[in-house]
Amino acid sequence: MTMDLTHINEQGRAKMVDVSEKEDTAREAIAVGSIYMKKETLERIKEGGIKKGDVLSVAQVGGIMGAKNTSNIIPMCHPINISGCNISFKLDFENLKIDIEASAKTVGKTGIEMEALTAVSIAALTIYDMCKAIDREMTISNIMLVKKSGGKSGLFQR
Repeated sequence: MTMDLTHINEQGRAKMVDVSEKEDTAREAIAVGSIYMKKETLERIKEGGIKKGDVLSVAQVGGIMGAKNTSNIIPMCHPINISGCNISFKLDFENLKIDIEASAKTVGKTGIEMEALTAVSIAALTIYDMCKAIDREMTISNIMLVKKSGGKSGLFQR
């Protein structure tokens, strides 16, 4: 099964998809990702021992700001009205990582997957930024869409 790429015009160049004929529908997306780190870094985050401040609070705000600014940093994304965005963190001491989950909602003509993925990415990058002085080996990985609902294509669940 081949799918046509919607962001390519007749000349083979990038274009922004025209969504003017689409119906407004309630849409939601959930994305996840992880940031791996040294045990000491994870412990210091939990205890509030990072000099730059409360890492997870700042990462939460950063992730939400990322979601709100997605169309400014991803070239073909439409600016959309986000009706809600939430980010949660799970500290995993067994695997030395923080799992990040972001959910985003809108009512509109186009999906909100990129906003959820951007929220996870920016939250992870914020954690990296705040902790890089003590752990430059942190690794951000497994950022992916896990659920999307609404629109013509309907429900996607990984």
